[in-house]
Amino acid sequence: MTSPPGPTPASDAPRNDSNGPKLPPQLPDPDIEPRSRWLPSLVWVIPLIAALIGIALVIKSVTEKGPTITISFISAEGLEPGKTKVKYKDVDVGAVKSITLSKDLSHVLVQVQLTKEGEDFAVKDSRFWVVRPRVGASGVSGLTTLLSGAYIGADAGHSPDSEKNFVGLETPPPITGDQKGHQFILHGDSLGSIDIGSPIFYRRVQVGQVVGFSLDKDGTGVTMQVFVSAPFDQYVGTNSRWWHASGVDLRLDSSGFKLNTQSLATVIVGGLSFQSPPGQGVGAQAPNNMTFRLGSDEGDAMREPDGVPLRVVMNFNQSLRGLSVGAPVDFRGIVLGQVT
Repeated sequence: MTSPPGPTPASDAPRNDSNGPKLPPQLPDPDIEPRSRWLPSLVWVIPLIAALIGIALVIKSVTEKGPTITISFISAEGLEPGKTKVKYKDVDVGAVKSITLSKDLSHVLVQVQLTKEGEDFAVKDSRFWVVRPRVGASGVSGLTTLLSGAYIGADAGHSPDSEKNFVGLETPPPITGDQKGHQFILHGDSLGSIDIGSPIFYRRVQVGQVVGFSLDKDGTGVTMQVFVSAPFDQYVGTNSRWWHASGVDLRLDSSGFKLNTQSLATVIVGGLSFQSPPGQGVGAQAPNNMTFRLGSDEGDAMREPDGVPLRVVMNFNQSLRGLSVGAPVDFRGIVLGQVT
């Protein structure tokens, strides 16, 4: 027989109200804690920083870009997309993006991306050329490109009109827009040994250079454009005389032999010279693009202008051996003209 169950312990006995039903034992109140904030895992920090850096680089690249221009050249010798730079005063103002052939295959089209600082070069009168090693009348240039490679030189224009298509120069311009001075025009009978870049002298000091020449439309002479740099341009007066200073001027007279030349450079590559007439000071400064006559030599330039010429035909009943065109005609030692 099993013994009857014993009395239930007071701690485990259900509550017994005298007037109500039995209730289950009461549980303790739970402790409530606020939920902590969510923190990203460290594994996401590095990709987030990389994305921010990439966005910053894209924004920097867009803000630093200038306009895109196209320059046409006869040849793309020495130019490479993504490598060749466009420089002004040895400062990068752009880079070559692509090089393509024109539709008629006569030239190449070089697309250049200018920098933000180079956007001022996208105007009508800007000029571009390829800088390579060159040997000319003005000397040797572009030797630094033997190591660094060719680059595109630029000369900033001053036009208010924008432009995106340019025709590149095949040779560097003799003068750039930032050079100060005056340009003059000379008319002569012959070009002689003059070339673009030939020096100009004033009292045997080099003060400028020849920047261009052309044959006159009637074919009777040549026209030259010369540039005299500042501050030497103040010595070009309205009374200045110009002449060919190239070669060697050797004369024989009662005083003996006279040898006259400007410098060794003029003997090799030619040159021009100017000066006021003897006994006269420098006159009023000549304005820009003033026209002067160019003498064949100093004596021809300094000779006082003659009046209306008179042509005379002389008949001789003897040999004219030794007489040539240009020989002087004199009377009692005074030159009156020359044989034509």
